[in-house]
Amino acid sequence: MSDQLKHECGISLIHLKKPLDFYTQKYGSHMYGVDKMFLMMEKQKNRGQDGAGYASIKFDLNPGQKYFYRVRSFEQQAIHSIFKKINKKINSFVKSEKIIKGSNLFYDNTPFIGQVMLGHVRYGTYGKNSIDYVQPMMRQNNWMNRNLILAGNFNMTNTDELFQSLVKLGQHPREQSDTITIMEKIGHFLDSEVISGYNKLKKKGVSKSEMPPLIERDLNIEKILKKSSKKWDGGYAIAGMIGHGDSFVLRDPHGIRPAYFYEDDEVVVVASERPAIQTVFNVSYSEINEVPRGNALIIKKSGRTYIKEILKPKVNKSCSFERIYFSRGSDADIYKERKMLGSLLMSQIEESIKKDYLNTVFSFIPNTAETSFYGLVEKAKKHNPRIEKIAVKDAKLRTFISEDKGREDLVAHVYDITYGIIKPTDNLVIIDDSIVRGTTLKESILKMLFRLNPKKIVIVSSAPQIRFPDCYGIDMAKIEDFIAFKAVIELHKDRGTFDSVVESTYKKCKASIESGVFKKNHVKEVYNDFSPEQISSKMSEMLIDKSSEVKLDIIFQKVENLHRACKRHRGDWYFTGNYPTPGGNKVVNQAFINFVEGKSARAY
Repeated sequence: MSDQLKHECGISLIHLKKPLDFYTQKYGSHMYGVDKMFLMMEKQKNRGQDGAGYASIKFDLNPGQKYFYRVRSFEQQAIHSIFKKINKKINSFVKSEKIIKGSNLFYDNTPFIGQVMLGHVRYGTYGKNSIDYVQPMMRQNNWMNRNLILAGNFNMTNTDELFQSLVKLGQHPREQSDTITIMEKIGHFLDSEVISGYNKLKKKGVSKSEMPPLIERDLNIEKILKKSSKKWDGGYAIAGMIGHGDSFVLRDPHGIRPAYFYEDDEVVVVASERPAIQTVFNVSYSEINEVPRGNALIIKKSGRTYIKEILKPKVNKSCSFERIYFSRGSDADIYKERKMLGSLLMSQIEESIKKDYLNTVFSFIPNTAETSFYGLVEKAKKHNPRIEKIAVKDAKLRTFISEDKGREDLVAHVYDITYGIIKPTDNLVIIDDSIVRGTTLKESILKMLFRLNPKKIVIVSSAPQIRFPDCYGIDMAKIEDFIAFKAVIELHKDRGTFDSVVESTYKKCKASIESGVFKKNHVKEVYNDFSPEQISSKMSEMLIDKSSEVKLDIIFQKVENLHRACKRHRGDWYFTGNYPTPGGNKVVNQAFINFVEGKSARAY
């Protein structure tokens, strides 16, 4: 993707079913669980670079013994940072205490080695980049079964409402982030369930010292999650561990955010991406299942697992942006989908180049557009297409710029260019996976491509035009940032309809927000008068180098072709404005209000 986006996070959960010494004896390492978690998180590093965290829980320790551990980092190499700390802590403890590795004393006392582990990689869409926002989050209590450790890949659209519901319960939350709000909501009902269990046992005459294992055995996590999630509006895959050893992963009713799991007689594993599990545990595609939408995978301390419906499943709206860009392309289905996205663009490209394959060079913007490029050239192979590597990304420079937002002049050097390949008679076709803001395209890529002086440049996006904000985990909160929105606004200005359309849409959006009724996305009306081709043409006009004689075309995937390629993943609100929840309509209407009122603020 030429425009850098921050996006959803990644979760990893591992429950070891056997005693810890089993893994040492079978696999030759007392670090089996820790090492597997490191690999799981590393394989999902593409999902997060703002921070990473790890937490573990030990089973059946005596009062006074520490049974849970957590470490977090928001350093540049956050995953390596936390596991470096973990390894150092383990080695230092073993050396100082002179504990024999593999002994019961070793497992009971050594930090971070646990029976259940939860990992998280963060790419923040909300809040400052500080350690306070890095997950897993903890809700601590002196009662083991009321401790809660939480991590998720989610964003809620109604955090204000959920926050107020906590206040009405008598709580005084320390902040208003959705992570804290969700944790306190689950924690409240966890407390209620545990206290209820104690009261029932008390009536039966059970002594207090005998109560905890009985309560933990019968703890109704399904009930806790049902009560907690009643009013949630958003996309989420939320993983939690309870202090005594139960854990869960809950997915939203539309399946917006992904969650996969694998189970055998040794482990239960959950991750945001299927290939992470496949690679780390060396299992086949068919052995990995998806957590059904609206359901929770519940893992008891004993290792027993079951799936329970928490919220009634709704229309499948799993995020298509996952398929186009965010998830690793090593997933078998994603690889096929991306190739098909590329092949489906061929007819539009042929129209632009007038089927002049002899004088056309095909290339791509690295790195995630590469698979779509394969699909594109495979479709064109009967014409013997000319294929070259034109753009080369300087990853180190890209990282440096993202850390230093004030150095916008450096954007022009994010990509290097291959010279001496393109002739003045050539068309140059470059495929990217998506075009969001158009900033890097204008300031870096096109500047370099114009220097090659081809006859025509054709920029091709394997995704449709991004027209609307996302509010379920991708950091696209300001509508005025989108090049498609800028283009349609310019078209209205050209036609003389800007004032009337903006005023009409603004009034409808304002009425929606004031009434609290979010049945409709009124911003769709801004796009109604123009075809996708007209908007693309206006983008070309806005981005072209006026001093150059080189022609520029910008081509976007058609929405219907997106649905052909990603048949099972129908979440397309950023392209179509068809939000799956009322909170989505609320966010887009607020985003338009912010635009009209000149507020450079997030819509959620």
